[in-house]
Amino acid sequence: MSVLRFEIADSVATLTITRPEALNALNTEVLTELGETLSGIRPNEVRAVLITGEGDRAFVAGGDIGEMSGMTSRQGAEFSRLGNRIFRTLETLPMPTIAAVNGYALGGGCELALSCDIRVASTKAIFGQPEVGLGITPGFGGTQRLARVVGVALAKEIIFTGRNLKADRALAIGLVNAVVEPEKLMSTAFTMATEIASKAPYAVRVAKAAIDLGLATDMDSGLALEAVYFGTCFETHDQIEGMAAFIDKRKPTGFTDN
Repeated sequence: MSVLRFEIADSVATLTITRPEALNALNTEVLTELGETLSGIRPNEVRAVLITGEGDRAFVAGGDIGEMSGMTSRQGAEFSRLGNRIFRTLETLPMPTIAAVNGYALGGGCELALSCDIRVASTKAIFGQPEVGLGITPGFGGTQRLARVVGVALAKEIIFTGRNLKADRALAIGLVNAVVEPEKLMSTAFTMATEIASKAPYAVRVAKAAIDLGLATDMDSGLALEAVYFGTCFETHDQIEGMAAFIDKRKPTGFTDN
């Protein structure tokens, strides 16, 4: 891969976008490599996914304006569908995902972070959806996910004004889960990822599914779904070992994903 680095350690997959000279802007090449990498991740070897951008200036500064500037209406719609398909693949990975936001997360970068389950930001992180200032709308899910994360009124304000948000404001409105000093960003995000990876992986996956699917339905249907997922955990090795360890006042000897 030429614009993406992929590593696995301690059951955590780390994906790093490596276009620092372009502030890790998303072009067709980056999106294609990201999609191919995400499609190859398997739950039996990866229990959490961490995404970041190379360098200290940008997570992802946005879509590649140089590539987009000459697009026709049809090409623009195709580019949007490409990004949405890949970001949806990220969003629907069975294992939890964490964005480690180390600088600019604007436009497509903010949308990439929104596609992750959890967002950890550096104090230098800057978020925003500045597309209206370029004569376009958010095209990689910003109009849909931002409203679901921060609420409709705030999402409209952010998108309609195109204003940037500093990390502390992003934390205050619930756009990010935590803000840390730049030198602690990757260690904090990786520690969170390994903590998740240390838990019963099947239980984590079905908890994510219950949350995501439940939010798309009414409360009664969501509770019924939760009961089904709750029941599927019983008689698994991990449930038997986890509860036995609790009763015996010891740590589990290891979760095996079955």
